Amino acid sequence: MIPFNQRIVFLSFQSKNKTYFMTKRNLFLTILLLINSCIFAQEKKFNIAIIAFYNTENLYDTIDDPNTDDKEFMPNGIQHWNSAKYNLKIEHISEAISKIGQEVLPGGPAIIGLSEIENRRVLEDLAKSDNLKSKNYGIVHYDSPDRRGVDVALLYQKNRFIVEGSKPMPLQTSDTSFRTRDQLLVWGKLDGESIYFLVNHWPSRRGGEQRSAPKRKSAAELSRHITDSLMKTNPNVKIIIMGDLNDNPSNASITKVLKAKNKTDQVVAGDLYDPMIKLYQDGVGSYAYHDSWDLFDQIIVSYGLTGTDFSTFKLMKAKIFNETFLKQKTGTFTGYPWRTAAGGQYLGGYSDHFPVYGILGREIK
Repeated sequence: MIPFNQRIVFLSFQSKNKTYFMTKRNLFLTILLLINSCIFAQEKKFNIAIIAFYNTENLYDTIDDPNTDDKEFMPNGIQHWNSAKYNLKIEHISEAISKIGQEVLPGGPAIIGLSEIENRRVLEDLAKSDNLKSKNYGIVHYDSPDRRGVDVALLYQKNRFIVEGSKPMPLQTSDTSFRTRDQLLVWGKLDGESIYFLVNHWPSRRGGEQRSAPKRKSAAELSRHITDSLMKTNPNVKIIIMGDLNDNPSNASITKVLKAKNKTDQVVAGDLYDPMIKLYQDGVGSYAYHDSWDLFDQIIVSYGLTGTDFSTFKLMKAKIFNETFLKQKTGTFTGYPWRTAAGGQYLGGYSDHFPVYGILGREIK
């Protein structure tokens, strides 16, 4: 490394508007100083945290729950679900989780939200699987009123995130017979920094996109109400909304109701930012249906996680984890997510969704 005073001398030299005569040796040394000083000036180190979400596509065990409609995933159900299929499902989902964000930081996500999980038992099996047991994941989970018995949950690495509280937030609509997943609010300290996570699985498009849209509007209103209440107390609060929203970044539930903006220079205190819009505009998705890609799985952040002041955690990038091993290898749907089952046929894959994740960074001084 070049001594600091030499860099100062060189920069002063560059700023003078004069002509200099040099020997070849001095010219070489000057160029060398420039190269080294630029490298030194650009060198930064960051504390990185991977924050992910994964719709696991019906992660059911083989045990009958009399309180939910899980008969499809019994040994005598239409999926002919059994221990061998369940164990492979656990292996596949845990493998995918362990590799999310590995190009940036090996070791798995510090935080991962999950949807379409049946109960705490399957979460415990995930956490103690061969792929994840070394990660020391804790679990936050509540049973929800969904008729099929699927819930959302949060896994967190205990050495990085300290849970301070959690709460299920029920979604109530004008249709009192409608039962769906709660939204899961979890708060605590990530590497010593306060942060909130809101895990979602908004109502599906069953019955058609337009017909079902009011239910997702209600879900967006609930998410916005939760974030507004937090930001009213602290406009700079760090909140991450994650989940399968069953709508794209361009849909009204995101742009009009949740009011998530798609450009960081438009985001001010009290706003939400959706970094997934550029991916969607580029034709990249997390879910494929009828020969087109949707980006239902999203990571949305509050104002406090935007900007270029990395003295605290900020969102650096949002990505889709669509590695080759998660994709269908042959047939009409080559390149689509490799599903566990489709049309009543067992396919032995991972999920019908790709995981998504965000990279948080905090500069190390």
